[in-house]
Amino acid sequence: MPQKNRTVKGVLGGLLGLVGLSAVAGLLVTTSVTPVLAMAGIAGNSAVTLFEDLPANLDVNAPMEQSTIYATDPNTGENIPLASFYEQNRVPVTYDQLSPTLINAILSSEDKNFYSHGGVNLGATVKAVIDNLRKTSSRGASTITQQFVKNVQIQECEQKADAASETYSEDLQQCWLDATNAKGADGIERKLQEMRYAIQIEKTSSKNDILLGYLNIANFGGTVYGIEAAAKYYFSASASNLTIAQAATLAGIVQNPNNLRIDRTEGENSAADGYADTLNRRDYVLGRMLADGKITQAEHDEAKASPIEPKITPTVQGCATAGQNAYFCQYAKSIIENDPIFGETRQDRSELLRRGGLKIYTTLDLRVQGPAAQAMADNAPGNMDNQYFGAAGVSLNTSNGNIIAMTQNTTFSETKTDDQAFTSLVFAGDKTHGNSTGFPVGSTYKLFTLIDWLEKGHSVRETLNGSVQRSLKMNVCGGTQTINTSEIGNFGGNRGYTSNVLNFTAQSLNSGFFAMAAKLDICDINKVADRMGVTYGTGEKVTDSNVPYDVLGPKNISPLAMAAAYATVANGGTYCAPRAIEKVLNADGTEHPIPPVACKEGVISPEVAATAAFALQGVMASGGTGSRANPFDGTPMIGKTGTHNRSGTMMIESSTKVTTAVWAGRWQGEANIFQVPSQLGGLLNEIRYPIARAAQAAANQLYIGEAFPQPDPNLSRQILTDVPSVVGMTIEEATAALEGAGFTVSVGAPVDGAQATNIVAAQDPAGQAPTGATITISPSNGQATTVPADLIGKSRSAAQASLFAAGFTELQFDTSCNGGGKKVSSTDPAPGSAASKTTTVTVVCE
Repeated sequence: MPQKNRTVKGVLGGLLGLVGLSAVAGLLVTTSVTPVLAMAGIAGNSAVTLFEDLPANLDVNAPMEQSTIYATDPNTGENIPLASFYEQNRVPVTYDQLSPTLINAILSSEDKNFYSHGGVNLGATVKAVIDNLRKTSSRGASTITQQFVKNVQIQECEQKADAASETYSEDLQQCWLDATNAKGADGIERKLQEMRYAIQIEKTSSKNDILLGYLNIANFGGTVYGIEAAAKYYFSASASNLTIAQAATLAGIVQNPNNLRIDRTEGENSAADGYADTLNRRDYVLGRMLADGKITQAEHDEAKASPIEPKITPTVQGCATAGQNAYFCQYAKSIIENDPIFGETRQDRSELLRRGGLKIYTTLDLRVQGPAAQAMADNAPGNMDNQYFGAAGVSLNTSNGNIIAMTQNTTFSETKTDDQAFTSLVFAGDKTHGNSTGFPVGSTYKLFTLIDWLEKGHSVRETLNGSVQRSLKMNVCGGTQTINTSEIGNFGGNRGYTSNVLNFTAQSLNSGFFAMAAKLDICDINKVADRMGVTYGTGEKVTDSNVPYDVLGPKNISPLAMAAAYATVANGGTYCAPRAIEKVLNADGTEHPIPPVACKEGVISPEVAATAAFALQGVMASGGTGSRANPFDGTPMIGKTGTHNRSGTMMIESSTKVTTAVWAGRWQGEANIFQVPSQLGGLLNEIRYPIARAAQAAANQLYIGEAFPQPDPNLSRQILTDVPSVVGMTIEEATAALEGAGFTVSVGAPVDGAQATNIVAAQDPAGQAPTGATITISPSNGQATTVPADLIGKSRSAAQASLFAAGFTELQFDTSCNGGGKKVSSTDPAPGSAASKTTTVTVVCE
C-alpha cells in the first residue's frame, strides 16, 4: 500500500511551492522555460511575468455526480435506490475503498514518483513541451497532480456547458481539447498554468487526497467517470476488489479513455480484435508493476496470459430503471425540475439533478406500492384493446399529503413508440408533474356540490325531487340557465326519484345532484373545488369556465388532485398538497431545501367535513356504488364513484388516514369502455374496484383508520316544511300548489265526498312534512252526503223522509220504532255526520 504520509524527499520536492512562486518562476525561466517560450515566439523579457501573472489558485469544485432517487423501507430504514440521473456516471469512493492493487497499477503506469515529487516533474515536463513543439512526440509527461488539475479544468468547463444546446456534445469535446492542447504559445501557457496549480494543490492537499480526487474525477470512456463507476461498468466489480488484470486494464484505459474503452463489439479495439490496443496498454501497465516490485513474476505472467473479458453492467439511468415504481419516480423527478427551490431556471434545476450528486429521499411506501402495483398488473395490463386504455392509482397520507403509492398500467418509456403499452405520461399527475393533462373525473366531482350544499346550511336529510326534468333552471354566476337533464339521465336509464341527499350520494343519482345544484350556484360549486386544491390538469383554474353540467365532472383533472380533495374531507377539513419528497441531501451531505409540507386548516369546516363523510360512507356500504372497492376489513371508509361518457371511470375511497384514487379509461379518444372484446374477460369499467380495494387494504393494515366524526346535528337534521292545504281544489290546482312548495304529488284513489269527482277531498300528510316528500291527494268520488241533523224527536215516517231526501237508500229501523207515537232517539251514523249515500243508517226510537 502506498504510504499515506509524505517522505522527507517529498517534502523537499514540495519546496518549489514553499519558497515562493517568484523563485519558481525564476528557476523555470533560467533553466529551461525561456528557451521553450522563445521557440513559441514569446519574448524573453516577458517570460517571468507570464508565469507570475497566471492565477495561483484553482477552485476544485465538486465533480459532476449522479443524483439518486430513493424509497425508504419503513421496516428496516434501508434506502432503496429507484433511479439515478447523470451526465457523468460517477460513484465517488473514499481512499479506503481503493484496493492496493489498483493504486499500484495507477502509480506504476502514470506516476511512480507520485509520493516523492512536489507536484511537477520539471525536466520531463519541459522536455515534453519541446518535443511537442518539434512534433517529435505528443506525450504529456504530467504527474498525477497535473492530471488531476487538467481533469478539474475539464470538469469546470463541462459544468458550464449548456446541456440543452444543440452543440452540447461538441462543447464537451472542446472542453477536452482546450485542457489538453499542447501546441504553440497557448499550449505552453496552459502547461505553465497546470504546473502552477499543481504546486498550489500540493501545498494545500495531502497526497492521498490528490490521488483520490484524480481517481474520482477521471474519465474512463463515454459517460463513465471515476474508478468505482468504471469498475462496476466494465467488470461488474468494485474498486476495492479488482483483480490484477482488471486493475491494470483500468489503469491503462485512463490514459486514452475513449480509444481504450472496452465496451465496443465491432471496429478497432473491440471485442472483435480482443481489444488489441487496450491489451497492449494493459500489458505495459503489468510490466511497470513488475519492474516496480508491486507484483511477482508469477502474478505478472498469469495476468498477462489472461484475455480482456469485460462483464458490462449497462449504465442505464432515468426512471425506466425503477420498474413498477417508474411513474412515481418520474413524478418526483418533475418536482426537482420544476420547483424554483432547486434552481432559478429549468436549466439550473436540470443540471442540479444530472450533476449535483443529490440524494433524493421520497415518500413512497413500498409496503403499499407493492400490492397496488400487483393489482394494477393483474387487472389492467398495458394496451388491453389497442384503443388507448389506461389506468392509474395513487394513495395519499391524509395528514400530510405524502404520496405513498402511485401505479400505472403502462410501461414507462421516454422513447416514442406506436405500442400503447409504453408511455412516459404520468396519468395520475398533471402537466407540470408528468406531462399529463388530466381526465374527466365524472361523478367524483359531485363532492363539491355536496360540500357547497352543506356550507349553504342544507341538510343531508333534505328531500328533493330527483326525477329527470326536461326544464330545470340552474343558477350560474348569478344568472339562470335552463337545461334538460333527460339528455344526461342516470346510470342504467333510471328516471330518478324523490329522496334525500344521503340516498342521492350513495346511489350517485345524477338527476338528484342536479336538483341539489338548482338550489345553489354552479360558480360557487366550482369555487369549492378550487379551494380544495383542484385545478385543470393544465394548471388553469376550474372557476375559469362555469356551466350547469360541471356538476357531473366533465373537467379534465388529475387523479392526484381529486385524491387530495377527498383527503381533505377525511382529514377533518384540512387540505394537504400532495408531496413526493421528504429530504434531499447535497453531494457534501448537507440538506438541500425542499418544498415544505403544505397543509391548510379550515379549507372546509370540521362540521361540514364530518357531515360530508357521513354521506360518503353510504357509497361504500353494501348497496352503495363503491361497495365493490371496500376491503371490508373493519376500517370505516368513505368514497365516491364516477363515470364520464362511458369512456372513463374513477373510484376514490378513504379512511381517516389514507385516500386512494383509481382512474381507468381512454387516455386518448373516447371509445366505449363498456363494450370490449369478450376475451378481455369482462367490462373494463370494472377494473377500478379491485385495484382500489387492493391498494386501500394494504394501506389500512399499516395506517390504522379511525371512526369518522359524527355528522353535525344541524346539517343532518330532518327538514319539515308546511304543507299547503289543497282540499277543495281541483286536482290540477292542488298539484301545482304542492309542487310549487317543493313537494311531489301522488293522486290516490277517490274517497267519499260530496264534491265533484275532480275536486280534492283529502290529502296526506297535512300540516308539515319533509321537504320534497310525496303528498297524496284523494279526489272526491261524488258519493258523500250528511245524515240530517234534525232527526232526533221526529217520527219514524218523518225521519225516513228526511234520510231519503239526503240520498240515503239503505235504512234500518230498530223494533223500538214500531207502533204509533214513537220518536227517533238516535242514529248510526249520528245526525250531522258525513257518510256515503250507500251507507246503511240505523235508527233507534223511544
